[in-house]
Amino acid sequence: MEFSKPRRECREVNVGGVKIGGGAPIVIQSMLNALSSDIEGNIAQAKALEAAGCQIIRIAISNKEDIDLIYALKEAVSTPLVADIHFDYRIALASIDAGIDKVRINPGHIGARENVEAVVDACKRRGVPIRIGVNSGSVERDLLEKYGGPTPEAMAQSALNHAKILEDCDFYDTVISIKSSDVRNTINAYRIVAKECDYPLHLGVTEAGTAYNGLIKSSIGIGSLLADGIGDTIRVSLTADPVEEIRAAHDILKCLDLIENEAQLISCPTCGRTQIDLISIAAEVESRLRNVHKPIRVAVMGCPVNGPGEAKNADIGIAGGKGCGLIFKKGEIVKKVPEEQLIDELFAEIERL
Repeated sequence: MEFSKPRRECREVNVGGVKIGGGAPIVIQSMLNALSSDIEGNIAQAKALEAAGCQIIRIAISNKEDIDLIYALKEAVSTPLVADIHFDYRIALASIDAGIDKVRINPGHIGARENVEAVVDACKRRGVPIRIGVNSGSVERDLLEKYGGPTPEAMAQSALNHAKILEDCDFYDTVISIKSSDVRNTINAYRIVAKECDYPLHLGVTEAGTAYNGLIKSSIGIGSLLADGIGDTIRVSLTADPVEEIRAAHDILKCLDLIENEAQLISCPTCGRTQIDLISIAAEVESRLRNVHKPIRVAVMGCPVNGPGEAKNADIGIAGGKGCGLIFKKGEIVKKVPEEQLIDELFAEIERL
């Protein structure tokens, strides 16, 4: 994929065997949302995320009791785990001892210099990276006063200040995220940080919303940055089942040709010429394509008048007629089949590609 700008060069960070940055493919993340005390519920959710294609899983670790969840998940799944920690450096240390693959903290929020050094030393010993996670609600008061609120400049400066604390401890195994619920602020904050450092960047629009609205906001924010060549790992934050985040992330990456061996769907919006149940056909094709791992474009078009022509760049497609449909490849008609056989015949042809 050629971007209007080349992909940003940055350091490489290893999270439990998954590489972030350094030219590695974009990594997809999500976060468990079951109660930390619900071990079985978290295990079931982690397995579902792993099966959906999640490559890194984040978990909230709020107290020492939550450490048991790390041990349980380590036994249940192979996906690397990130401990999300606020304020208490001792919980970070306990998480590292339990085998966590990355910790998410803000170094300036965990107390005295010796607390930061203790976490950094533990991370160095275990080869555990640190993600600095700044959002619009965590910007320090002095920066809010200086910049007049949680502006992109304020968020970016907060992230860079936290990174400097780690640099002063001779630690550079760092990933940075700077999220806001405001899409423009998110984009602008990441663009500032991308120019000011060479750390890998974790992209996301925080508190984006429901599966519908959250996907729109995330697609604009994350997609704009990826199209600029910025970003090394992403989380699509949705008020929904975390598995929906993985599906959304895959779809964003597919639209930018940033994920290998995944099928893309092209479908027309229908019109008065449509004589088959195109909406339900397109929905079923979309669902079944999630199990197709080939770098192909599949078209679902409403009529034979212009379907093969408009979608001639598709590797394969269907165009509806009156109770029947055409299957075409690269704009050339292959066969005509009854409507009730159309989807199965399409996937039989896809299998042969």
